[in-house]
Amino acid sequence: MRTSQIERNTAETQITLSLNLDGSGKSEIDTGCGFFNHMLTLFARHGRFDLTVHCYGDTDVDDHHTVEDIGICLGMAFSQALGNGAGIVRYGHIILPMDEALVLCALDISGRAHLEYGLEIPTQKVGTFDTELTEEFFTAFVRKANITLHLQQMAGKNSHHIIEGSFKAFARAMAQAVAIDEKYRDEIPSTKGVL
Repeated sequence: MRTSQIERNTAETQITLSLNLDGSGKSEIDTGCGFFNHMLTLFARHGRFDLTVHCYGDTDVDDHHTVEDIGICLGMAFSQALGNGAGIVRYGHIILPMDEALVLCALDISGRAHLEYGLEIPTQKVGTFDTELTEEFFTAFVRKANITLHLQQMAGKNSHHIIEGSFKAFARAMAQAVAIDEKYRDEIPSTKGVL
C-alpha cells in the first residue's frame, strides 16, 4: 500500500493528513476554508486518491497559513507515499476544460522542485478565498514533493472555473504520473538510477 500519514503543528496551524495513492477518491476535508475544502475534495476525486485533511489554522488572520501549510503537508505526503519511485510512470499531463476555462497541466516527478505558474485569475477573491493563495499552495506542494509542475491557463474569465480547472488538471496529471507501469515495476524511471 502506497500510503502516508503526516502531522504538522506550528504556532499558526495544526494539521493531520492521510493519503492513499491507490484509493477510490474518498475524502474527508476540513480546512476551515470552504472554497479550499471544495478544491481538495475534487482533487481527491479526480486523482482517485483517498485523502483526509484536518486543519485548525489562524483563519481569524486570513487563510494564507492554512493553504500554504496544507500544501507543505500534501507535498510531504506524496513524497513519503512514493518512496523511491520505483515503477511509477513519472510524467503526467492534461489539457482540461472547465466551461470557458482551459488549463494545461504537465508534471514530472523528477526529484527537482520547480513551478511554472501561468494562471491569470481576474478577481482577488472567490467567496472568502484569496485567489493569490492558489499559487502559494502549488509552490508549497512542489517544494515538498520535489516535482516539476507547469500550470498554464489557455483560456478563462471566471476565477472559480480557472482555479477549479487547475486543481482538476493537477489531480489527473498526478494520477497519471504516480501510476505503476507494470512492465517496469521494479525500475527507477531515471537514467541516474534515482529520482
